[in-house]
Amino acid sequence: MLNRIILVGRLTKDPSIRYTPNGVAVTTFTLAVNRAFANQQGEREADFINCVVWKKQAENAANYLKKGSLAGVDGRLQTRNYDGQDGKRVYVTEVVAESVQFLEPRNNNEAGQTTGGQQFNRESQSQFGQQFNKKDDDSFSNHGQPIDISDDDLPF
Repeated sequence: MLNRIILVGRLTKDPSIRYTPNGVAVTTFTLAVNRAFANQQGEREADFINCVVWKKQAENAANYLKKGSLAGVDGRLQTRNYDGQDGKRVYVTEVVAESVQFLEPRNNNEAGQTTGGQQFNRESQSQFGQQFNKKDDDSFSNHGQPIDISDDDLPF
């Protein structure tokens, strides 16, 4: 049997961290993931997927991710249920992340960023970008300049 989920998307709001009575960190966030196809109006829709992260990864996610951050999540799908305050059974489906990757630098002024035990620096990022941006006429390229995006421009 296989239960594996791999997602890449942007956080819809800042992550929320809490601690269990035993002191274990738990962070939750929602990831907006674009669908690979357009609807009948030609617009691409997004799915909003709840994610939960535990222990040290939870603390890292809470400290380094924020609304709009691009993140990769590798984990498993889980369903659970509980009795709500009104006495009705509530069902929850979420991704339990085994690994969360921060896919963009926190700040363009930083030389490097530690993510999930891996060190990414500007040199490796530029080499990565060269693999995919072989054309100079890329209309989405920022030509080495920061991209100016306001919260109003985000789809969530």
